[in-house]
Amino acid sequence: MTLPHHIIDLFAGPGGLDVGATWLDLPAKGIEWDSSACATRRMAGLDTVEGDVRNYGPEHFPEATVLTGGPPCQTFTVAGTGSGREALDDVKRQAEDMSVRLGGSILRKCFADERTGLVLEPLRWALSALKSGTPFEAIVLEQVPAVLPIWETYGQILKRNGYGVATGILRTEEFGVPQTRRRAVLIARLGDEDVSLPAPTHQSFRRGALSQTALGLRPWVSMGEALERSTSFTVVSNYGSGGDPRNRGERRSDEPSATVTGKVTRNRVRFANGKEGRFTHQEAGRLQTFPRDYPWSGRDIGQQIGNAIPPRLAVHVLARALKIQIDEDELDRTVNSSWMAGRPVPLGVKSENLVAAQQL
Repeated sequence: MTLPHHIIDLFAGPGGLDVGATWLDLPAKGIEWDSSACATRRMAGLDTVEGDVRNYGPEHFPEATVLTGGPPCQTFTVAGTGSGREALDDVKRQAEDMSVRLGGSILRKCFADERTGLVLEPLRWALSALKSGTPFEAIVLEQVPAVLPIWETYGQILKRNGYGVATGILRTEEFGVPQTRRRAVLIARLGDEDVSLPAPTHQSFRRGALSQTALGLRPWVSMGEALERSTSFTVVSNYGSGGDPRNRGERRSDEPSATVTGKVTRNRVRFANGKEGRFTHQEAGRLQTFPRDYPWSGRDIGQQIGNAIPPRLAVHVLARALKIQIDEDELDRTVNSSWMAGRPVPLGVKSENLVAAQQL
């Protein structure tokens, strides 16, 4: 009898991957150090360990058969410090050194920003599990595109240790997310060479092109559709475009959103009548495909939303990693359903807070 998969999710954030896992009926436990993200997770009823990933290892979670993780991206993203991108060769060298020792400590002091070293944590977990003789059956990692060379190095190491591996860049709008966002993804499966990334289900977005069905793909999803707004609007980005801070990028409501960042609520929403507004946290979450009544809590909610993997993308990646068939119509209904209805009330959550979350 095949035992059910259990996920241990490193750097779990507010629950993007764990929401996707819940939709697939996969038990998941997330490790997250940020207290605000943990507050959101607890309000959502997600199994959570509040703590530093570096203080744990696979021996603390013997039931886990699947390792997932999205390490912090601040030093690798274009909008961040860039120190992680500059340290790519050092990270890859450390990864190879760790593979010889099958785990071991990470030399964080060699990085200008210690957050860069966090990208090595999933490899430490994977190699430690191999060393103990209880390897993970599947591994799923995601990060910004600049991290792809690191995932490729990890892939070479994992292949030498009995895994089939696929790495590459996925575009979120090609999986029904109303947003153009690119993510570097690694999928590994023990003892199976037939591993690949999920195939797109929706069209890729091109400026000026119509959203329509073609080549067996569904149309990409627009902001207007996702937010169920009948009136048109234009989103004016908080960021400059083309290197000019005064040249703010714009997207129309009949197009997918630009990448949702931690500053998403600073974007201006301009309506046809000239009035302007801002996205609410619930609306920003919808652009990431979180449920409309997801109970965002704590501080820096915009940052929580921007840091998360879109749950709908997580469904596709997890399903491919674990060979689960997806019905896109059923996934549509699931993404658009209530999260709070029928879910257990987390311990310590006041009833009035739960009511407020359900009314959002």
